[in-house]
Amino acid sequence: MNLKAKSCTWLLLLICSHSYGQIEQYNYKRELKGITGKWHKVVLPNDIFGKVSSNLSDIRIFGINANRDTIEVPYLLRSTSGKVSITEVNFKTVNISKNENGYYFTFEIPTKEPFNQIELDFRQQNFDWRLKLEGSQNQQEWFTIVDDYRILSIINERTDFKFTKISFPDTRFHFIRLLIESKEKPDLIIAKVTQREFTDGTYRLYSIRKNEITENKKAKQTEIEIDLQSLVPVSYIKIGVKDTFDYYRAVTIKYLADSFKTEQGWIYRYNTLKSGTLNSIEENEFNFRNTILKQLKILIHNRDNEPLSIDTIEVKGYIHELVARFTEPATYFLTYGNSKAMKPQYDIVRFTGKIPKAMITLKLGNEQAIYKKELQMTEPLFKNRAWLWVVMTVIILLLGWFSVKMIKNN
Repeated sequence: MNLKAKSCTWLLLLICSHSYGQIEQYNYKRELKGITGKWHKVVLPNDIFGKVSSNLSDIRIFGINANRDTIEVPYLLRSTSGKVSITEVNFKTVNISKNENGYYFTFEIPTKEPFNQIELDFRQQNFDWRLKLEGSQNQQEWFTIVDDYRILSIINERTDFKFTKISFPDTRFHFIRLLIESKEKPDLIIAKVTQREFTDGTYRLYSIRKNEITENKKAKQTEIEIDLQSLVPVSYIKIGVKDTFDYYRAVTIKYLADSFKTEQGWIYRYNTLKSGTLNSIEENEFNFRNTILKQLKILIHNRDNEPLSIDTIEVKGYIHELVARFTEPATYFLTYGNSKAMKPQYDIVRFTGKIPKAMITLKLGNEQAIYKKELQMTEPLFKNRAWLWVVMTVIILLLGWFSVKMIKNN
């Protein structure tokens, strides 16, 4: 075999060993079953989130073909989160009037486009008003859109809460009229009419393993500790309250980010996910950035009020899925678990318009731990120190003999 052929052989062996090494850099794999075409979807199960990086950068799809070559499959990671689009609708104020019922604000909508939301902003900082919203095409006949609708603002040294957004089903009227039931004239700074379109996301409801509620009388707050079954991506919490009276409480939602043991015991570090207001007007739903977690702590700041009676708590997260492109026959694996892996860069991210909307979802096999080749340690020449002393003694004797011999010769 000539030098050129030898070089090619060694290069091929080096490439193959590097390919196999790619998979060995990860800790777990699951076989992908049911590949029949070019494009497929892979839904990530709950139990892998405790074994991947927090940003999901260490997920790969590798395949082994008939020649034992390793193929890396490009994918697009996406979540089933909802989408919101808001379009502002032009209008102008036609009239402001008053009678024994309250104050009227009439607006003209020149467009025939639908709208479903009105945002109001008043100069007053503290109020609790009821209103009625009506619509008309000619200002002669009025139709009720919403009735007995409550808007509220509480701003003081303890509370900063506003609820001045009116939501209703899609409607089309040339004129709309607000009746605010108030003895004091509402000083309306601005009104915004919008069309809000919301596409519902697909959530995964998580099981709660432990839910403990305690009252911290010293801090005047209710503390709710939630322990989920496993580490999962969470982006939504709904807090149910049994009480029917009005309430407005500051609330802080945290998650356990880290823990470590000291001589004084365990230290737990919590990071804040969301701060807001628990109130009797809204649904008490809280959305926040997607975070992989297992333990939550909810703090309801009661101040001098009696604690609320907490009912059910829902914890949800969006489903995460991979859209992958397969180009050749092979045995493919979903591979994950490598804290040093960087986020992959694939071309398909720039060509999402060519990804089909309908595709078959692949089945996942059982999780397998990836075998790691142990590093071959070179055995020491002398395991027993006695042999080392024997060799050193022989060397010293030989050096001494040669030295004496040289002196005698001189």
